[in-house]
Amino acid sequence: MTSLKVPVVDVQNDNFKQLWPSMLLAIKTSSFIAIDTELSGLGTRKSLLNQCIEERYKAVCNAARTRSILSLGVACFKQLPDKSQNTYLSQIYNLTLLCMEEYVIEPQSVQFLVQHGFDFNKQYSQGIPYHKGNDKGNENQSQTVRTFFLEVIRARKPLVLHNGLIDLVFLYQCFYAHLPDNLGTFTADLCEMFPDGIYDTKYASEFEARFVASYLEYAYKKCKRENGKLKDSRKQHLNIEFCNYPASLASYIDYRFCSQSDASQPGIDNANKIAICQTFSAYGWCPDGLKCSQSHNIDLIINEDENCKRERQKKRRQKRKLRSNYVESPKVPELGSPEKDDEMFLNSKDGPVSKQFCPNIASLTVEGRGSASSTEESCTDMERELGSGSTSEAKMDEEQASATDNEDSTLSSPKDGQERRTEESQPDINLESAAAISLRSEGGIHRAGFDAFMTGYIMAYVHMLKTDEHTDTNTETPTEGPWLPDCHNKLYLSGKSVPLQIVKSLFSKSSKAHRQKMKLAWAHV
Repeated sequence: MTSLKVPVVDVQNDNFKQLWPSMLLAIKTSSFIAIDTELSGLGTRKSLLNQCIEERYKAVCNAARTRSILSLGVACFKQLPDKSQNTYLSQIYNLTLLCMEEYVIEPQSVQFLVQHGFDFNKQYSQGIPYHKGNDKGNENQSQTVRTFFLEVIRARKPLVLHNGLIDLVFLYQCFYAHLPDNLGTFTADLCEMFPDGIYDTKYASEFEARFVASYLEYAYKKCKRENGKLKDSRKQHLNIEFCNYPASLASYIDYRFCSQSDASQPGIDNANKIAICQTFSAYGWCPDGLKCSQSHNIDLIINEDENCKRERQKKRRQKRKLRSNYVESPKVPELGSPEKDDEMFLNSKDGPVSKQFCPNIASLTVEGRGSASSTEESCTDMERELGSGSTSEAKMDEEQASATDNEDSTLSSPKDGQERRTEESQPDINLESAAAISLRSEGGIHRAGFDAFMTGYIMAYVHMLKTDEHTDTNTETPTEGPWLPDCHNKLYLSGKSVPLQIVKSLFSKSSKAHRQKMKLAWAHV
């Protein structure tokens, strides 16, 4: 087994100014930027699933005003034109933050974050300070997290998130300005803040790549597996390179290990007689968490899903063969007949592919939550939160740049003593290390920086697929317009079959705070 070794640069208060030039260089030279957050909580889950999207927005706003961002992950992906097609250089940063205002932190969040290695002692002693809401004084001239976020806006790059509505609301309130009261104004502001578009990998995974599950780690490992198949068949595939950081910066680098998906080992859990947790398989979330006696191994879950897919395809072929051998006058297909089954299968292509309703999900229903179907939506929402590592009840499995020629940055350019290394060039690891990595892959890899990398990797893979589709159909790939038109400004909405469109309505104006902020931003460019 081989391992992907992803370097994540830890950024905290004592090295923030030192790393500032390299972070700005990575942002400005990137092709797109992926962002992920870890939050102190989200408040009442039921309100976050309100069928009225306006009310849902207000609930998220209330959470953003009363909670805070504990950690910010930023992954910059730069396409390398001098390398093979679909080759990117990725630089990943994990910023530990400390809100200087009073905020709510939920016990479930603390529990989850501690389980996944978050160091609260480090946060309170080394967290980069920030305040929420509007600017105070002339702070845009200093090196702060708020100024850093403003630089992301100034860079005018495509912004990539996973199930990104919550992240966008928190980013706006914590680093930009006070949130507008209504959703129309908020989306109008976003259109001007990110003119190159906002892209949601949960929407892309479910509606474009058509994965049967779309929580972050599942989508990432599925993309890696499919990309490995493309590479093995010598087809166009995604290549990721990283900077090889010098020893002087070793103390800042946290190497995150992610085992390569191995589809050749479908019977591992069968041999150990460990069943796959069907709730976790479907939603990326399990009420028992780390205490669950069943497997949460994503690779094995993908194996099971692919086996089920092959079985369904086999049955459809058999039904088609029986139908072709059965000569009879045409008739209206009846329910349960092969004709009807095929018809239903074809019709199902109009919507997103999803896993079947989990049979034991009804047991998760809690008082006041209603029926099992409402619990299913609740789990779907929790999946968004779980992956980015914010709240434990709400963040467990949500769900990975940039080198330049500028000699001022020792972190950004491989030409300044740093060698690039590719994900394909990782050395084999021994069995002991493999076992350790396997344990981490079941839930220990969650961190804002690494989650941002996974988010960016998924979008780079989907972008490659959509570009190949245009080539295969002889459709001219647009040279102007959105970077990825099929996913442009579409945010996934839990419990909804259509995304939230980030558009500026003719009936909505941008907010006053946003207009002032934009004037300030572009006045110093």
